Amino acid sequence: MHTADIAASVFVLGIIVVSLLSNVLVLICFLYDPEIRKQVPGLFILNLTFCNLLLSVSNMPLTVVGLITKGHPGGTVFCQFVGFLDIFLVTNSMLTMAALSIDRWVAVVFPLSYHSRIRHRDAVIALGYTWIHSLCFSTVATWLSWLGYHHLYASCTLCNARASHAKAQFAVFTVVLQALTFLLTLVVMCVTYLKVLKVARLHCKRIDVITMQTLVLLVDIHPSVRQRCLDEQKRRRQRATKKISTFIGTFVLCFSPYVITRILELFYPGPISPHWGVLSKCLAYSKAATDPFVYSLLRHQYRKTCGRLANKILKRNLFNSSSASSPWVENNITRGGPRVRKTPAANEEPPSVKPGAQ
Repeated sequence: MHTADIAASVFVLGIIVVSLLSNVLVLICFLYDPEIRKQVPGLFILNLTFCNLLLSVSNMPLTVVGLITKGHPGGTVFCQFVGFLDIFLVTNSMLTMAALSIDRWVAVVFPLSYHSRIRHRDAVIALGYTWIHSLCFSTVATWLSWLGYHHLYASCTLCNARASHAKAQFAVFTVVLQALTFLLTLVVMCVTYLKVLKVARLHCKRIDVITMQTLVLLVDIHPSVRQRCLDEQKRRRQRATKKISTFIGTFVLCFSPYVITRILELFYPGPISPHWGVLSKCLAYSKAATDPFVYSLLRHQYRKTCGRLANKILKRNLFNSSSASSPWVENNITRGGPRVRKTPAANEEPPSVKPGAQ
């Protein structure tokens, strides 16, 4: 086993751990907080969490096994099922990110009519389209027997070796799949988030104008207070840019190497390094570990929910530990409190003891 394979295996194992913990935490927040469940984006995040969790427990561990054993575990049917999940889950998660970007665009550009434009019924329809879209491509690949173990990616997925008798059809299918998933999602995210950024900068500019007018009127204001106001203006402008860059940047960084490699292996006559193929697959897997932080856990509402959950667990553990360490206190609490023995006064005789009561 090469050093690169060991490093890739460790990397995938780390992705599995982070993805499971973070996505389970998002799921717990969704189930615990009714306000998150009432919001329309919560449905999209729930679907994205479902795809990430299923990908973390099905495809990622088998990639680690493939890196170690240099082959797919199980039989051909099992590998085809895993390949079916690979296409379905990745396609579904990409389209869900596009739906989230559209939701954010409507919320920012049309804030007053957002609740009338985007309702739970609309979110269910959008999620239904993502499922049908993903099922169609994964079903076609399974029906044409184009799924199998691909040594370049050390995983069960679309395999060009199984389509040797229909290379042209396989190439068309792969190009259409990537165009209607990766490219479509990228275009939708760029258009919607850039519009969101434009509106956010316009709002920041209006706030900056009001702030500068206020600072001009306040002649006696301390220079340090004036500087803090200017610094806050700068941070406000940078905050929106960072969020948009994170949404688009993580998507491109994680998925573009894998998609480019997929297209390259169709038309490039020479061999592609298996280390690069595995690395591109690992980067695609890493999106499942970054999504909970990009879309959920770094938001104020999710952080507030996590804080409430942590406080509840800590208080419960503290009460249990204090009760276990002092059974006398627990016994007195259950019996209504400690009993106080009455001590005799100085001029009072002690109670008489009957003979033989020793």
